[in-house]
Amino acid sequence: MRRLWLPVALITLLLASCATVVNPVTGQAERTVMDEAAEVAEGKKAHPQVLAEYGSYNNPRVQAYVNELGQRLARQSHRAGLQWTFTVLDSPEINAFALPGGYVYVTRGIMAYLDSEADLAGVVGHEIGHVTARHGAQRATRQQTAGLGVLAASVLGAVFGVGDVASQVAQTAAAGYVASYSREQELQADQLGAEYLARNRYNPSNMVDVIGVLKDQERFAADVAKAEGRAAPAGANWLSSHPSNDKRLEDIRRIAAGYSGNYGDDGRARYMAATDGMTFGESREQGVTRGRQFFHEPLGFALTAPQGFRIVNSADAITVVNAAGDAGLVVKTVPSEAGATHDAIIKNVFKPTEVRTDARKLNGLSATHVVGLRRSAQGSTQAFEATVVTGPSERHYALLYAARDGAAMQRAAAALRETEASFRPLTAADRAAAKPWTLKTVPFPRGGFAELARRSPLPTRAEQQLRLINGVYTSSGDPQPGQPVKIVE
Repeated sequence: MRRLWLPVALITLLLASCATVVNPVTGQAERTVMDEAAEVAEGKKAHPQVLAEYGSYNNPRVQAYVNELGQRLARQSHRAGLQWTFTVLDSPEINAFALPGGYVYVTRGIMAYLDSEADLAGVVGHEIGHVTARHGAQRATRQQTAGLGVLAASVLGAVFGVGDVASQVAQTAAAGYVASYSREQELQADQLGAEYLARNRYNPSNMVDVIGVLKDQERFAADVAKAEGRAAPAGANWLSSHPSNDKRLEDIRRIAAGYSGNYGDDGRARYMAATDGMTFGESREQGVTRGRQFFHEPLGFALTAPQGFRIVNSADAITVVNAAGDAGLVVKTVPSEAGATHDAIIKNVFKPTEVRTDARKLNGLSATHVVGLRRSAQGSTQAFEATVVTGPSERHYALLYAARDGAAMQRAAAALRETEASFRPLTAADRAAAKPWTLKTVPFPRGGFAELARRSPLPTRAEQQLRLINGVYTSSGDPQPGQPVKIVE
């Protein structure tokens, strides 16, 4: 391993910039580049970036419910004096994280798979623990003294141009703080989460339940992948961003067992009422995927993936990817400052050194297909292919042909053209299909999950998915008839 050597003057400067603070949890002094005022400032700066990337879930009732729970937990924490901010993000991802200074986020995706208010308190309490113990500040200090930046810049998706579809990785504004917590920090956050639950009369064993629920979600994803003959996904979720394994689960059980007392109810009825009507999966604002179809009602367009391709709906692009993951069509909106005409957009976005264009129509929409050469960031000559389309409401789109190499592009070319040809204004049938799914609370029927699955819009493995969102994916015991359960409609 290559060792990084820093000049003595730089080391001296970095150390001089450190302050000494007392950790609110341990009571011990620690050297830091980020005192409390700096923590609050960094969190305040990053908060708009998080909201720009994920979006805040537009449901005041759910936001108020999570904020009230978070504020109650925070008041019983080691840093009750912070001005805490709790936000539900409009994301189907199963995730939660925190930024320095008291900014805590949960996705509506993780809420769909929790079963009670106490479960949610376990997730939020763990994230509060990361803030109260100053884990983000500690990470920033380690990075700064290693000569690294404190907060990574947000890089959303691929730049305009041709690249490897498989390498288009988004780095969030929070990545510099939540990635790769040490095992000691994770254990401390678990301990603090359990403590904050107990202080609020929630049973700390609910932290064990949360891990069980989320591990079931991972088992389901692995089961689906196995049935489809592909590798299990390693997507973003609370366990992947907060590393977990059997040892950690054992530690959580041990921590929870150390508490005893008279706890209140787990708040399941309140939680079911709060999540009733919550969006499940993709939202209207994000556009919805239904099999090989993608519909974006606010933007007014739809497209269809070829057989064997999948649709990846990210924050800044729609990518239709082949089964091998080495080629796809990337659909991005063109910023208004890029130009008002196709020629201007091609010049300003692609900056071609050589170019050949072809005017065409896509389902009545004006389009220009472009093939050419451009200079890469490294100065080499790079071939590119794309189509600029003027869609509904005169909004411009770039449809980018992307592949790992020339051979992959050649194999996928016909399918990519098929995808491009499907780009269309929404029809009446498309608009009807573009309705997002929602969670609904209903009494559990005598026919069980099989009966619920028969009337569910979930296209595949509906019974297994309904078991999953109700926390009984691997359980042999079903709810009692009449007991409230969550369905998707």
